[in-house]
Amino acid sequence: PLRGDRPRLPRRGRGGVNLATRFPAVAAITTAATLYTLLAPPAAALPDIEHWQTANGARVYFAAAREIPIVDARIVFDAGGARDNGKAGLAMLTNGLLREGAGDMDADALAARLDGIGAQLDHGSLRDMAWLELRALSEAQTLDDAAALLAAIVSQPQFPQAAFARDVKNTLVALQSDKQNPEALAEEAFMRAVYGRHPYASPPKGTEESIRALRRDDAVAFYRQYYVARNAVVAIVGDLNRAQAEALAEKIVGQLPPGRPAPPLPPVQPLPQSTVTHIPYPSSQTHIWLGQPGVKRGDEDHLPLYVGNHAFGGSGLVSLLNDEVREKRGYAYSVYSFFLPMRARGPFRMVAQTGNAVAADALRVIHETLDGYLATGITDAQTKAAKQNITGGFALRLDSNSKVAGYLSVIGFYGLPLDYLDTFNARVEAVTTRQINAAFAARVDPRRLATVIVGPDNIAAD
Repeated sequence: PLRGDRPRLPRRGRGGVNLATRFPAVAAITTAATLYTLLAPPAAALPDIEHWQTANGARVYFAAAREIPIVDARIVFDAGGARDNGKAGLAMLTNGLLREGAGDMDADALAARLDGIGAQLDHGSLRDMAWLELRALSEAQTLDDAAALLAAIVSQPQFPQAAFARDVKNTLVALQSDKQNPEALAEEAFMRAVYGRHPYASPPKGTEESIRALRRDDAVAFYRQYYVARNAVVAIVGDLNRAQAEALAEKIVGQLPPGRPAPPLPPVQPLPQSTVTHIPYPSSQTHIWLGQPGVKRGDEDHLPLYVGNHAFGGSGLVSLLNDEVREKRGYAYSVYSFFLPMRARGPFRMVAQTGNAVAADALRVIHETLDGYLATGITDAQTKAAKQNITGGFALRLDSNSKVAGYLSVIGFYGLPLDYLDTFNARVEAVTTRQINAAFAARVDPRRLATVIVGPDNIAAD
């Protein structure tokens, strides 16, 4: 429930440097983390989260984890695709170029130096945010060297013209590949249908037209505007004390100019009516996406919607959608729903993959299931089962330092309270059936759904 842009763990950035596979020297750090995960008992309590600002204005969130000699540091910038400002794909391209050389190091020299100290670097960009993350051993000299490399990447990127041209070419190839991917086609069309002219409608990867129009100077200007300290959140988890964490944060972002936070995103408008978009695609499977604007981070009814959707379509094989569409009728192998809270109102989605011959029936049952859920509401028994499932699996979301660092960065990015993790299960337990039903009645309007169908036939016209 804390992730930005998607309900799963963040996607790896395009071309991120994963040195564990590229260089054998990284095996030590990977092995240490793996052995701890396998052998250590579950944590008895969540780590204490400390918060402060660096001298230049970056917000820092820190949790000590002294069990293994590893440190995970993640820097998140309000520099995702929603900031492309008419140049779709710019945020992702800029983030990818950070790996292509920094300071006096080209990409190969940078990778070699990271490998020499056994560190791992990754990065990525979505609609709300862009990030870089580092994992290194906590031994003082190793960590200091790794931090210096991350600082150079963040504050002294080279943006070489040759790398820019190569990334543009690779992006165009990826966009061509997406034309053969019905899920990618459905997601892009869905976001356009739900968000219209809002920045969330802009595809983070861009379009062929937008990518061809980009220039290196666009990436440099984007970097200078958004990769600044007051637009950054730093999350640190690992084998450090507070003083060491403060020094690490200053090391990795202290050279950034203070800058300014990104301006607020415009509000998301509700859909005025239902729409249907059909994308012809020659396949034996039809992809169906339905939804509308949902909730933003910090909305009071986020948790009631989260718990209620868990019963409706978010809990996999035991959800109501799965029972009606898959189990009872065999119309789809995969069907689910979720609310995706973001900085502005993220989408509520219902998604199914179904055989062409039964696609129209599957769509009808999805509508009927939603209508019935809204009409009768969730039962007390369903509420209890959903809450038990959510709280029972919560510990697995925090079973590694890197996961905790991801959660800390989200807490900081969206301005959630420091005790959000500590109180999460208790707040889930406090959700009532009445709150869930009221939240669904207020937030979900079956008369204003955007429907996207990717398949050979426009089943909504049948």
